[in-house]
Amino acid sequence: MVAFIDAHREQYGVEPICQQLPIAPSTYYAHKARQQNASQLPPRVRRDAALCVAIRQVWEEQFCVYGARKVWQQLKREGWAVARCTAERLMRQGGLRGVVRGGRRIQTTQANPERNKPRDLVQRRFVASRPNALWVADFTFVATWVGFVYVAFVIDVFARRIAGWRVSRSMTTALVLDALEQALAARGPQPGLIHHSDHGGQYLAIRYTERLADHGVEASVGSVGDSYDNALAETIIGLFKTEVIHARGPWRSLDTVEYAVLGWVDWFNHRRLLEPLGYVPPAEFEGMYHQQLLGRVMVA
Repeated sequence: MVAFIDAHREQYGVEPICQQLPIAPSTYYAHKARQQNASQLPPRVRRDAALCVAIRQVWEEQFCVYGARKVWQQLKREGWAVARCTAERLMRQGGLRGVVRGGRRIQTTQANPERNKPRDLVQRRFVASRPNALWVADFTFVATWVGFVYVAFVIDVFARRIAGWRVSRSMTTALVLDALEQALAARGPQPGLIHHSDHGGQYLAIRYTERLADHGVEASVGSVGDSYDNALAETIIGLFKTEVIHARGPWRSLDTVEYAVLGWVDWFNHRRLLEPLGYVPPAEFEGMYHQQLLGRVMVA
């Protein structure tokens, strides 16, 4: 109605128009005064305006992938006292929404069933009491304008932290071995670490298993064709595909994918809120563990 009055006030005047509409002239003038002076707006409207700015900033800083629940959690971390329903309402008004997981899954190359392979030491129990106790590894494919490229990950189960990754034009043992080498160099695990993967031939290759043995890492392999036996790695890759590949494609080349993975891994490890960790990033969760361990040592 205010817009209608604005459009016709020069021709008919405000009061005559209001006599024909269910609105008082004082209401119209009060609304126009608020438009010109934001300080006259109701407190809730002013707070919603400030929250809208904060919500959009959080959403854009987090790769535009957070839904209302994680935006709400991040707002609380930044000191905003806001209800989840308010975050949902303002995101809906602003046309903001998180990405939704889903898509096809590929199965890696099966190894020779007669080959002697490691046992499944995990049995779908993807929990660890400390960092560098259990790693999971897997890789996926990305379609680009110049063909498929493949992205391999090594993930520390304790905090879901990505310890190593690599992008390649071929799904060979070299791809997964490079990701492993990065994880070994970055994390420096002690002997006793368990490394779990699916039944892919790349992970059962002699070069790969020998490299694990060189560092005192015990290999564990799930059953053939069963994604649940490597569910945690599948989950992280699912997030990667949803938050990066599907959200920002199409992809031109290996270089564009590699640059995107670099930025996403840094964000995932240091800023992405993970519900299983109590809505803190993986690096922060590991830091909390080391602080508690240091505190126990100092008390002892």
